[in-house]
Amino acid sequence: MAKLTGKKKTDSTPDPSESKVETIRDHGLNAVETVSRFTDFDIHLFRQGKHFKLYEKLGSHVMDFKGVTGTYFAVWAPNASYISVTGNFNGWNQGAHALAARWDSSGIWEGWIPNIGVGEVYKYYIVSQTGEAQEKSDPFALWCEVAPRTASIVWDTWYEWGDSDWMKVRKEKNKLNAPISVYEVHLGSWQRDPADPERFLTYKEIAVSLVPYVKEMGFTHVELMPIMEHPYPPSWGYQITGYFSCASRMGTPQELMYLIDQLHQAGVGVYVDWVPSHFPGDAHGLFRFDGTSLYEHEDPRKGYHPDWKSYIFNYGRNEVKSFLISNAIFWLDRYHTDGLRVDAVASMLYLDYSRKHGEWIPNEFGGRENLEAIALLREMNVAAYTEFPDIQTIAEESTAFPGVSRPVFVGGLGFGMKWMMGWMNDTLKYFEKDSAFRKWHQDQLTFSLVYAFSENYMLPFSHDEVVYGKKSLINKMPGDEWQKFANLRLMFAYMFTHPGTKLMFMGCEFGQTSEWAFQQSLDWHLLDNPMHKGMKDCVTALNKLYKTEPALYDFSFSHDGFEWIDTQDRENSVLVFARKGLDPNQNVVVVLNLTPIPRLGYRVGVLTEGIWQEIFNSDQAEFQGSGVINSGPVTSEAHQWHGKSHSVILDLPPMGAIVLKKNGVPQHK
Repeated sequence: MAKLTGKKKTDSTPDPSESKVETIRDHGLNAVETVSRFTDFDIHLFRQGKHFKLYEKLGSHVMDFKGVTGTYFAVWAPNASYISVTGNFNGWNQGAHALAARWDSSGIWEGWIPNIGVGEVYKYYIVSQTGEAQEKSDPFALWCEVAPRTASIVWDTWYEWGDSDWMKVRKEKNKLNAPISVYEVHLGSWQRDPADPERFLTYKEIAVSLVPYVKEMGFTHVELMPIMEHPYPPSWGYQITGYFSCASRMGTPQELMYLIDQLHQAGVGVYVDWVPSHFPGDAHGLFRFDGTSLYEHEDPRKGYHPDWKSYIFNYGRNEVKSFLISNAIFWLDRYHTDGLRVDAVASMLYLDYSRKHGEWIPNEFGGRENLEAIALLREMNVAAYTEFPDIQTIAEESTAFPGVSRPVFVGGLGFGMKWMMGWMNDTLKYFEKDSAFRKWHQDQLTFSLVYAFSENYMLPFSHDEVVYGKKSLINKMPGDEWQKFANLRLMFAYMFTHPGTKLMFMGCEFGQTSEWAFQQSLDWHLLDNPMHKGMKDCVTALNKLYKTEPALYDFSFSHDGFEWIDTQDRENSVLVFARKGLDPNQNVVVVLNLTPIPRLGYRVGVLTEGIWQEIFNSDQAEFQGSGVINSGPVTSEAHQWHGKSHSVILDLPPMGAIVLKKNGVPQHK
């Protein structure tokens, strides 16, 4: 039976014994009643920064009162002198429906208005203590108007989920010793309407093609770039005005839930980007919400982000902590997401991030660490994993800050994984070099193993690497067309056999030639070209290899899962290493030939004696490679090599990677 989640379309009135109910106007068409959804304990938690389900209280909620259906509104604005709800229902009359400030000095204004429900458009009219008047959208709105309109919409999160089978097994799919291969997607540009390239597809329309495509490619998860409401598409979703609303230009909350539901039913997990690092200064948004710096820090040395011309949350304010952690929990709760990829963590951790001397304030100990942001991230992770122990949180963190993916109880930040930015930068620098010069730079590939197990690393080739003049991945590769594709297949093979989980941005899997453009669809017509089709088939094969060979994921974050066999053949630019799993019989040997010269009759040390089989080769003809493969079984010889008692003779493909397994079954025939 399908699981039902979310609040019902009509909530029952709170128990009067647990809330204060008081009539402040005569009952009638324009009545406003103070019907509070807050208990005294709610207010206590809110003030302590410990209320992690504020979305059940603040915002707009359809509910019955005295036998009449209406909508309850609640907004936090402690420095306001007057707040009313305006909308089509009252002709945007700023004096018709005033909210009442709670008696407890919590700063919450609330009221229930009869005869309005789901679909009603509204804003808050807020007058500050100094007389400044503003119209603001609801910080807790569940849906918003399509930009450039800025009003909130009364909505709910009622949806009949069909993903119960997924929810039962996602603990296994999300665990740290499972194969996790993530496809990063910007929904607004993955695919557009072919008949009208300017039109965004809806979440339901995208599901029709995205779900089978991801399943066919073999990715285990998708990561959705921010799908919260953002009025400015060039921000790619990272300048959020509606933290609890899905991006309305692509449909309703239920349509987004449908997309996630369909992915789950196809066995694909869903991570979403979460942005607690900053927010824009749009007049209708969080900025100076009640006429003061309510959500942002008052001092620009802590409250203004110089890189993005945006505003930084006041992480030391308890009510803001409750807002942010509630938002993280909301997307895990109401949308069934399987994890959060937290954006720009480095910018949160350091008070001097992108600031010159004199432009930042040290912490209470004189250091540069943002202690309040660190406390927030720790508390968010504890709350998320306590409430949903089968999810993952992933940090985009680019510095050497210690313990990002270590538990809070040992002093870490508590994330499940961290992006391995150093690996990404070194790998791209190496593969961008002409193969003739690679022998002098082999350390760029070997260095990552010095620190690979200091964190739980995810290897990212993300959207940031294919924009702003950086070129697409295929066009970063040197050489002629054949070499570009061979290089990229080789780089992906290195990625999938390197310790750590994987992330690949959309379009990279088939060799998109142009840089990513957020305002248009990917170039799907390229798949008519055999080279691009071969690239896609290679990535599909790598996903299959990754998921079916336990040695590639049993010990993704442990020294136990990796062994260098040879790093010394710089002259030929060949690297050999082993990946090891729980069962030694499942171990594999990986050989990378990083030049376009085939190495025929090349001797490689192997882990044990026996019959070895090539189970993957990036130079296969079906990938549009040259077809230099080791098609038959190879019996080891008692010939000591690479420090091993046994070795095999192989033909190494040009610009190619091969994976060997004892008694293995090859993917190619």
